[in-house]
Amino acid sequence: MEEQNNKDEQLTNAQLELQADAAGPGEVKRISYAGLIARRFFRQKSAVVGLTILAILVLLAIFGPFICKYDYTDPDFTAINVAPNARHWFGTDGGGFDLFACVVHGLGRSLVIGLTYAILTTAISAIVGTAIAYARGWGEKIGMWLLDMLLVIPSFLLVAMIVRAASGTQGWIMLILGLTAFGWIGYARTLRTMALSLRERDYVRAAKYMGVPSIKIILRHLIPNLGSILVIDTVLCVISGINSETAYSFLGLGIKAPDTSLGYILSQGSSAMLSAPWIVLIPSVVLIILCVSMQLIGDGLRDAFDPYSRAAGEVADEESKKDEAKKAAAAAAGNAAGSHHE
Repeated sequence: MEEQNNKDEQLTNAQLELQADAAGPGEVKRISYAGLIARRFFRQKSAVVGLTILAILVLLAIFGPFICKYDYTDPDFTAINVAPNARHWFGTDGGGFDLFACVVHGLGRSLVIGLTYAILTTAISAIVGTAIAYARGWGEKIGMWLLDMLLVIPSFLLVAMIVRAASGTQGWIMLILGLTAFGWIGYARTLRTMALSLRERDYVRAAKYMGVPSIKIILRHLIPNLGSILVIDTVLCVISGINSETAYSFLGLGIKAPDTSLGYILSQGSSAMLSAPWIVLIPSVVLIILCVSMQLIGDGLRDAFDPYSRAAGEVADEESKKDEAKKAAAAAAGNAAGSHHE
C-alpha cells in the first residue's frame, strides 16, 4: 500500500486524470461550475443563515397581508398608540394604523425597490463599463470623461426633485428610476478597470479579427467573464438600494402616503419615540435583519467564487482518509496502553 501511494505521489496531475478517466465513469465525479459554487456557498453556515432569514422575510412580505386582518390603509380609531397585543401584534401608531400590516407592506416595498435597483444598476454599469474598457483611443477618453462629469452632479437633490413631482402611489417607481439614473456610475468605473485585462485576451482578439460586432463581443465574452463580480455587486446593491430608500423616505423625500415603506414608518414614528417606542424599534429591527442577511449572503458568494477561501475545502482520496484514521486510532491506542502501564 505504501509503495502504491509513493507511485501515485510521483505521477503528475495530468497522469492522474488519465488514470481516473481510464477507470471508467463510475470512478469519476463531475460537477458543473454552478454546482461547485452552490456547494461552496452552502458549506458556509453564515451564508445559509443569511439565505434562510432572507427567505423568511420574503415569505412574510408575500403572505403577511393575508394572515393579518387589518390593512395598512385602514385605521383603527379605537386603538391609537397601542402597544403590541393579541389584537395588534406589533401595536398601532398615532393614526391607529396596524403596525404589523404597515411593516409587512413596507418590507415588500423596500425589497422590490432594492432588488429592482440592484438589477438595473448592475446591468447598466456592466454594459457601460465593459464598453468603455473595450473601446480604445478617443472613445475610451470620452467615456471616462463622461463618467467623471456625472460623478460631480448633485444626485441627491435631483432624485429628491424627481420623487417629489410624482404622486403618492407612483412615488416608488420614480424613486427607483432616480436612484438607478445615478447609482450605476461608480460601479461602471470599477468594472471598467477590471475589464481592461479582459480586452487583451486571445479569445477577444480572435473574435474581433473574425469580424464579430463589438456589441456581441461585449455581451458574449467580456460581461460573462465578470459574472462572479457582477453577482456579488448585485447582492450588495440591494443593501445600497434599501438604505437609500430608507434615507430618502425618512427625510420625507421618498415614499409618501398612502403608500408606505420601512423608511416612511421610521419617519412617521420618530416623533413618538419616547411615548411609543415600538413604532420605531420594530421597523428598525426588521430593517437591520434584512440588511444583515443580505450582507451574509454577499460574504458567502464572495467566498464561494474565491478558490483560495476556506469554502473551497480540501480534496483527499478515500485511501488517504483511511490511512489517517488508522494512524490516529493507533496513536490513541498507544497512548492508552502507555498510561495503563504506568
